[in-house]
Parts: sequence; C-alpha cells; structure tokens
Amino acid sequence: MIATNLAVFAYEMTLGRQLEPFIFQYGAIPAQLTQYGFTADQAGRLTSAMFLHGGWFHVLSNMLYLWIFGDNVEDRMGHVKYFIFYLLTGYIATIAHVLTAPFSTVPLVGASGAIAGVLGAYLVLFPRARVLTLVFILFFIQIVPIPAVIFLGFWFVLQVLSGMAGLAAQAAQGVAFWAHIGGFVFGMLLVKLFARRKYANNY
Repeated sequence: MIATNLAVFAYEMTLGRQLEPFIFQYGAIPAQLTQYGFTADQAGRLTSAMFLHGGWFHVLSNMLYLWIFGDNVEDRMGHVKYFIFYLLTGYIATIAHVLTAPFSTVPLVGASGAIAGVLGAYLVLFPRARVLTLVFILFFIQIVPIPAVIFLGFWFVLQVLSGMAGLAAQAAQGVAFWAHIGGFVFGMLLVKLFARRKYANNY
C-alpha cells in the first residue's frame, strides 16, 4: 500500500501544469457525489482519490502513520481482508466528509481517511501497545513510549475538536477532519469482522 501511494505521488510530480486537471479528474468531489450518487464513475473516483496526495508533507505523514500502525493490523487480518478493510474504511471516510460538505467543489484526495480506519482498528486490537513518540520538553526532544489508547485517543479528540471548529465557523478547511473521524470510528466498529478468528476474543 505504501509503495503504491508513493508510486502514484511520483507520477503526480511528473505532470507539471497537468497536475490540477488530473486531481479534478481523479479526486473525489463532494458536489458531484451529491448530485450523481454512487455511480460507477463516482466509485472509481472514491478509489483513486485514496491514492492521490497534495504534497510531500501530505504523502510522507500519511505513509509514516501507515507504516507504524498498518503492519500489525494487517497481520491480524491477513493481506486480502486488510486490503478490503482499507478500501472500505476509505469509502466511509469520504462519505463522512461529503455529509459535512455536500456542495463542496474542492477535490478530496489522500489516504488519511483509510489510514484513520487502520488507526481505529489498531486501537481496538492493541490498546496497551506503546507508540514511540517525539515529545518536546522546553528546548529538548525526548522519545517517550506512550500507550496506544492515549496516543490515538488524543489524536481522535484533536480531530473532533478541529472538525467541530470548522463546522462552527462554516469555513472551508484544508484538512478533511470529518473523513478522519468517520474512518476512525468505522475502523473500530468493523475490525472485529475482519480480524482472523483466532484473534476474535483477544481484544
């Protein structure tokens, strides 16, 4: 998944002036989904949008999260189920964004909705695992192992607060926080259906 995302981004970097039309052609545009519904064309856009990114920081930060959390979730699900789970939570994340901005004509791109689903699954499967985290203390940087339930819980609360602030201000945001929220919540709800049976009671 990481290699595919990076390969697509590398292709984006070769497009030059054609990049913007490319994003509008293959990104998920809420207003179109609202108008046309879940057609084959819109389903294709929802899929392709998950593998497009808007810049180096966007793609590298997403791939860092996917690298840290994705392999353990994939191990619990198996390759095929993990792939289906990843796409499904990505679709749900996009729909969550569309529900909060149904008439937006700004293309939605990025893997973060699907990755949020992976984070939700990780929280359910490995709540006591520790995540090595950079912590800034005055002028010093410390690497601190933080329990996943605290790390991901804080991340989720931050997404909710940011999403609520955007709705209250009725302003367009550069980050689709409600896609993150939708992906995370449904990742938590769906993980038990996708985890291998021998792990079903090990939550």
